[in-house]
Parts: sequence; C-alpha cells; structure tokens
Amino acid sequence: MSIARQHGGVWSRVGLVLLILLYGVPILYLVATSLKGRAQIFAEPASLFFSPDFSSYDQVLTSALARAIGNTAIIAFGVTTLLLVLAAPAAYWLCRSRSLLGHVAVASLILLQMVPQASTVIPLFKVLGRLNLIGDLPGLILADTALLLPFAVILLQPFFAAVPEELEEAASIDGAGRLQVFVRIMLPLTRNGLLTVGTLVWIISWGEFLYAITFLTEAKYQPLSALLAQQISQFGVDWGPLMALAVFVTLPVLVIFAATERYLREGLVLGAER
Repeated sequence: MSIARQHGGVWSRVGLVLLILLYGVPILYLVATSLKGRAQIFAEPASLFFSPDFSSYDQVLTSALARAIGNTAIIAFGVTTLLLVLAAPAAYWLCRSRSLLGHVAVASLILLQMVPQASTVIPLFKVLGRLNLIGDLPGLILADTALLLPFAVILLQPFFAAVPEELEEAASIDGAGRLQVFVRIMLPLTRNGLLTVGTLVWIISWGEFLYAITFLTEAKYQPLSALLAQQISQFGVDWGPLMALAVFVTLPVLVIFAATERYLREGLVLGAER
C-alpha cells in the first residue's frame, strides 16, 4: 500500500509540473514579450534574459485603456450579478420539480447550451434593436446573460440537489414560505456552488469578444477584448502593445482565480459527484 501511495505521489508531482509548464510558460512568455522592445521581440534566437523595456506599457497606458477596464468590469460584474439572480431560483425549481415540464426544461437547457454563439448574433441583434439597447452596456449585459444562462442553471442544479429535502420540509412545518426557504436555507447552503458559477461566469464575461464587437458600436463603450483586437490590423501586429494589453486582461483573471480557487475546486468536485 505504501509503495502504491509513493507511486501515486510521484505521478501527482509529475502532473503538477506538467500543468505548471502548460499554463505557466505561455504567461511567462506573454509578460517577457510585453517587456521587450521591437528589436528584442524579433531577435533570433529569442531569449528570456534581456533589459526590460517599458515602452509598450507607456504606449497602452492611456485614457482608452482606463475606460476599457471600467467597461469590462461593469460588464463582468453586471452579467455575474444578473445571471445568479436568474439562475439560482431556476436551478432550485428544476432540481425539485417532478413534473414533465421540469424534464423538458432540463433537456431544453442542454440543447441551448449546444447552440454556437455565432448563430445567436443576428437574432439577439434584432431583439436588442427593438429594445433600443444596441450600442450600450446594458444591451451587452443582457446578451451575455442570455448566452450563459443555460450553462449556469445546469451547473447550479447539483448543488441544490445535494441539499436534503428534509430541511425544507422542517422549515415549512415551522411556517416558512417557499421564498423564505429559498433565501434563508437554500442560498446559504449552496454558497460554494454560487461562488463557483459566479467565478466562471465572471471570467467568461471578462474576456467575451464576439458580442462586444457586434453590439457595442461606439469606441467609448468597448471593453478590453475589443481594445486588444485593435492591435491587429492589415498592416501587421504590434506585438509589444498587444502583449502589454494582454497582461492587463490576464492579471484580474489570475487574481480572481487565486482568491476563489479553494471554493472553485470544492464546488467542481461536488458538481462532478452529483
């Protein structure tokens, strides 16, 4: 048994090293490229040892960057908040529903999750146009919420299903209504699931690109993902500023992931077990 455990520990360390190389090396290369001048970027052979050049950061540190960061934060937090408000009660109802309608709803959510994002652009553009929401942040927040809602409901279901129904029955006997049971019992007991889904939705919303460039027609509302795309033009790619901007896009995601990693891990394990 001890030998098997030793082998398991060795393979775990090997897997950890591979994961660090797989995800760490690209980030290291991104940061290194952002700190190189144009001549150093295209030098042969490429080297990790060089004199840092902050000219790319000086080039991107403008009011447009600050505005894009603010827009991206509004979009990410807006989508996450609205999605949790809608997805939590929907997931709770689905996990407790025994009717045919509940099964049909689950199947519909799975089918909706399989629909490619690109195929939803034109229908959403028409809907948002009728609501006069094209070109502003609320329209994009609604579009992203519609896109991610099936994903969030499906992911939240196992967390609500893991709560024993006896707790709800006991609360009902004590005189609690359905809304009180949901707010005072279900939400606190599924906070890991809510945090897991909220983190994943926040990360996806932070980097969303297709809806952003389609529904936001004015430069003052564009998020970081659109600002990144502007570094690629018909005249080539400005790699230094592009990588510097990518650092600003990546850093908040790493911070959020590091802060919620424990809850994210526990939540995903519970969801997999269910």
